[in-house]
Amino acid sequence: MSYPIYTVDAFTDKVFGGNPAACCPLKKFLPTATMQQLAMENNLSETAFFVKNPDSSYNLKWFTPEVEMDLAGHPTLASAFVIFTELGHDSDTINFHTKSGVLTVIKKGDTLEMNFPARMPEACTIPEDLLKGLSIKPAQVLRSRDYFVVYNSQEEVEQIVPDFNYLDKLDTLGIIITAKGNASDFVCRFLVPNSVIGEDPVTGSAHASLIPYWAKELNKTDMTSIQLSARKGHLWCGSRGDRVTIAGKATLYMKGEYFL
Repeated sequence: MSYPIYTVDAFTDKVFGGNPAACCPLKKFLPTATMQQLAMENNLSETAFFVKNPDSSYNLKWFTPEVEMDLAGHPTLASAFVIFTELGHDSDTINFHTKSGVLTVIKKGDTLEMNFPARMPEACTIPEDLLKGLSIKPAQVLRSRDYFVVYNSQEEVEQIVPDFNYLDKLDTLGIIITAKGNASDFVCRFLVPNSVIGEDPVTGSAHASLIPYWAKELNKTDMTSIQLSARKGHLWCGSRGDRVTIAGKATLYMKGEYFL
């Protein structure tokens, strides 16, 4: 059988920017092992699979090449983009049922705004391997789902060279590196130990921690973020109590089909 697939660059308005995600509409979910194999075959940081419900909401799952995720931003944005632009969704709101509850995406012109649970980073024990794995000493280390590493300037964030010989020893999904931005409220990078990804181009789920932290630090509820990967990502962020809004643009790179 053949199934449709789309590749969308998320958090950008141009092809080859932002973060590419594979998006796979289905009538019903394939076996988990098969979806994991497809994500490995696609070899992108994440592949999304979604199934439409009778009420026009969707069930959504995310896979990296290695594991199923509990929360993922850029493939959610990419999936919403496909549903709005390719699949003829007839309202400006999509509700996704996920492992992290119901996630809403609202279409606002050419921008898509996601509503995610906030994950405020907290004090933690700092592993020696984390410090050894970062070429510049951080000003602060916290943790939510991921280690959350704060620096004094954007330049330090840009200059960090990760050493995965040490970072691969950590028990964590990812490492968020962040500082105040020069042309945005804050900047970030996202490292992924023990993964073929290495460094993720743009990470929506990391902003579930970045937004509440910087909202408190900057005393602001609406902010802008730039993820400083080679592909760059631009995000509009809002702190809404125990929720955050994460908005960005997206563009279609490819559509086709795969065969099982």
